[in-house]
Amino acid sequence: MGQGEAAVTTRTSDSAIVRATAPDLAGRPPASDCPLRDVLDRIGDKWSTLTLGTLASGPHRFSVVQRAIPDISKRMLTQTLRGLERDGLIARAVFPTKPPSVEYRLTPLGFTILEPLGALVQWADEKHAAIKAARSAYDASN
Repeated sequence: MGQGEAAVTTRTSDSAIVRATAPDLAGRPPASDCPLRDVLDRIGDKWSTLTLGTLASGPHRFSVVQRAIPDISKRMLTQTLRGLERDGLIARAVFPTKPPSVEYRLTPLGFTILEPLGALVQWADEKHAAIKAARSAYDASN
């Protein structure tokens, strides 16, 4: 177990014992000073995650990214791309054409988030049915 981690042991509904290492979030600095919250504010929203996933396959123009995420508005995609660029996760290249064309790509820093995001996507795929069942059970009892 590394520094800043806590051992967690729990029993599931089918009596299986699950042991895991979880981050120890107790005693974190206030939100304004917390590096974890600062980073999660960016990568924790659905639009950033979907945008990063789209750009993982290579550089794309704005319209291609928007088609890949059909339920995002132009305004929200623009804000998301600017935020990701500000955080150094993507780069924006403007080409001198008429009209100018703009392309977005992952930076080396942006590529480093793909493995953890991939693990999260895999977890979501594997646990989606269990989460839906838990929601249904909760909704039925409340």
